Amino acid sequence: MTNEEIIVKINEFLSEEFEVPLDKLTNDATLKETLDLDSLDYVDLVVLLESNFPIKVKQEDFITIRTFNDLYTYVIHKTAQHASV
Repeated sequence: MTNEEIIVKINEFLSEEFEVPLDKLTNDATLKETLDLDSLDYVDLVVLLESNFPIKVKQEDFITIRTFNDLYTYVIHKTAQHASV
């Protein structure tokens, strides 16, 4: 899976799950404000990531993810790690 395919997949399931137009999911947009996340929504987000990609999201890793670009970079990195194992 290419980096672009990963980004498209993330945007598609986030747009559907959180009912946000795709054009709002930009690199610099913040996850919390754009998706209107509360603490339970973050749990849903982690579940979505883990069910769509072969990754395990650690709470301490997720604390540093603020923007969509941060999320894309994280998932791309974790997916690449999994592929190299």
